Amino acid sequence: MFRKILIANRGEIALRVIRACREMGIRSVIAHSEADRDSLPVQMADERICIGPGASGKSYLNIPNIISAAFISNAEAIHPGYGFLSENTSFAQICQDVNITFIGPSAEVMAIMGDKVSARKAMVEAGLPTLPGTRVLRTLAEATEAAREIGFPLMLKAVAGGGGRGIRLINHADEFERTFTVAQNEVREAFRDDGIYLERYLPKARHVEIQVLVDNYGNGVHLGERNCSCQRRNQKVIEESPTPILPRSLCDEMGQRAISAVKAVGYRNAGTLEFLVDEQNRYYFMEMNTRLQVEHPVTELVTSLDLVKEQLHIASGEPLRLRQEDIKLRGHAIECRITAEDADKDFRPQTGVVENYLPPGGPGVRVDSHLYTGYEIPPHYDSLLAKLIVWAEDRDQAIARMQRALEEFVIEGVTTTIPFHQRLLKHEGFISGDTYTRFIQEEAGALGIK
Repeated sequence: MFRKILIANRGEIALRVIRACREMGIRSVIAHSEADRDSLPVQMADERICIGPGASGKSYLNIPNIISAAFISNAEAIHPGYGFLSENTSFAQICQDVNITFIGPSAEVMAIMGDKVSARKAMVEAGLPTLPGTRVLRTLAEATEAAREIGFPLMLKAVAGGGGRGIRLINHADEFERTFTVAQNEVREAFRDDGIYLERYLPKARHVEIQVLVDNYGNGVHLGERNCSCQRRNQKVIEESPTPILPRSLCDEMGQRAISAVKAVGYRNAGTLEFLVDEQNRYYFMEMNTRLQVEHPVTELVTSLDLVKEQLHIASGEPLRLRQEDIKLRGHAIECRITAEDADKDFRPQTGVVENYLPPGGPGVRVDSHLYTGYEIPPHYDSLLAKLIVWAEDRDQAIARMQRALEEFVIEGVTTTIPFHQRLLKHEGFISGDTYTRFIQEEAGALGIK
């Protein structure tokens, strides 16, 4: 097992990894920006190294500085968390070249599965169904021709990146030129890759994902599924496990086929395969996240596993200690992403000082957050403040517990999405489990979104 790990991230996920390391007797080093100098992860890590100014391009995306921090601190491995460099093939390859363990898949497999088009091709070869789509498109002319073949409405997606960037629904041909140009400029700036592909659009699809763990010896398990259908601008708002409404047999089939597919391409460590499920319960592979995901706690609560610890065991070369028959899903878990945004003003990002912070507690309640009273929210990064996760014996009890926990949650001094989540948890569509990717958009009026 590693003696020391460098964490190339910030916020709640950095704190999450620090805590796992501490329980395993591993020293943690936090690579942080100047803007995060007073953050909770910096205060709690065993060692800390400043890697640049507040702007992420000069700190959390600065590969030479992060590698230098690993050498200076004698860290044997780097945990990338999610976002930033977590799915950057060049970073994974550089770690490999300088004999620092990258806690994630190999650079070679990440290059295949991190690229949405090559991932689709690999998964088709491994036997997973996919929606009709295109190759990588880089010019308006070839994209326009491909769009005519697929037909409208269709989805436009960036080949690289994530977080909802570069994803657009295009309903009519006369919208295509402008939308393609704007999306391509967005992803070129965000990911330095302007590749786009087009995919047939499912009007009322559920977004269901399968969590997998694979070791270096070809052993792998899936840990059930998560329902991520409540989204805003293609970014997840609420996640839960298991998914409501869908037959258990269908979810088990998706899990079995998913783990077989990733083992076929030589994947290792934690990863998530994302699927769209249509109204006839036909499922289609969409993409793979080759990293730990924001919503991993819901899987942890229904499986009683620690995914970060499992990542560390796998990355250190240990064989997977789990077999598929060991994985038992129990109860129901729901996660709400609490962000510094004003839902009443089109989710406008907020900054400021947290004047009072009191997280909820009680049975079955977990809060993953880097907040504390007096913390100043920097303007440079993602707006995620906390993840509120609850577990209960069944979904109805989990919803009631989440409603109670949201009522208890106090974050004063900055506007958050807690009131929005309270409305969403009381919406009859959510309570019934009948949610889909455009549910929040179509129910905006009932949810009080302007």
